[in-house]
Formats: sequence, structure tokens, C-alpha cells
Amino acid sequence: MNKRNKVKHLNREKGHRDALINNMITSLFKYERIESTQAKLKVVRSHAEKIITRAKRNLATDIAPAVALHNKREVLKRVKDRNIVTKLFEDIAVRYASINGGYTRILKKVNRPSDNSEVGILELTTRKDRPTLLKEIQDKREAVSDSKKAKSAAPAPEKKEKAPKKVAAPKAKPVKKAVAAPKKPAKKKTAAKPKKK
Repeated sequence: MNKRNKVKHLNREKGHRDALINNMITSLFKYERIESTQAKLKVVRSHAEKIITRAKRNLATDIAPAVALHNKREVLKRVKDRNIVTKLFEDIAVRYASINGGYTRILKKVNRPSDNSEVGILELTTRKDRPTLLKEIQDKREAVSDSKKAKSAAPAPEKKEKAPKKVAAPKAKPVKKAVAAPKKPAKKKTAAKPKKK
């Protein structure tokens, strides 16, 4: 009997399933194309499209700052990488500004030989090609390294002299009275036994 169980369990516990979906969504927005089984891709697709729709809400000109911040925080529940969230709000959402839905597509591939699983590709409909993505990643890395070099090359600001710390007077230790240890009874010397030949 159908009990309206809408959650696809994917043979995983809740924590494992959520981590799997979060990682796949992050990879989708980072590389704009991922490959996996059809069952996983269908679940990830629904979550990814809702996230893109939420990111598109921030494109409105009359949006309140609190609402824009709320949208980012809701996306950060799923996508843990802040660089990917920035890309989502500033690049991917802008690409889909004039489109209502249908941000992703699933392409079928030949079944996997090892276990005959249905495999496919989930990609953004207006995705960038691989060389463009790699060039963007390389440019960001160079920009970050240049900013780090500029920071290290700049002279460090002079620190203000701190007032000397107050040193507390050492506390007088209580004097312990020397107590004589109890004397042990002297051991009796026993005569050496003659050795047998």
C-alpha cells in the first residue's frame, strides 16, 4: 500500500543520505556537470533546481537585505563551500534570470558493466565548457596568491607598546615543622651458614 513516502531513501540512513546529496549538489555547481546513477541524479536534480530558484530571488532590485541574507543562509545549509555559494548567486543565478525552471537536464548513458546500474549525467542547461571553467579556477587561485604576496610584502603596522604587567607579590609559603620519622627496628644479623661440599 502506498503510504505517501516521498523521500527516496537510496539505501542510506538520513545523515549519510543528506551528506551524499549535499556533496553532489556542491559538485554540480562547481563543475556544472556530474555523473552518477539515475536514482541519485533524480533526487539531486530536485534539490539543485530549488536552490537555483532561491538564488534567483536575490536578483530582485527591491529585495530587503535581511531577506537576501536569509536566502544565502538557506543555501548554505546544503552547499557548505562559500566560494561555490558566491558563484551560485553571482554567476549561475544571473544565467537563469529569464528562465522559469528547467535549469538542469539528465542524460542517459549505457548501463554500468559491473552491476548493470542505470548511469547518467546531470548538467546545467547553460553550462560553461571545461576549458573555460579551468581557466576561471586558475585565475581565482592566482588572484588569491597575489593578494597573499601583497600582504606579506607590505610592512607590518607598528604595535603599540603595552603597559608592563603588574606582578603579584609572591605568597609566603607556610613553614612546615620538621617531624622526625619513626625509627625502624634494627635488623638482627644472622650468622652465615656453612656451605655444603
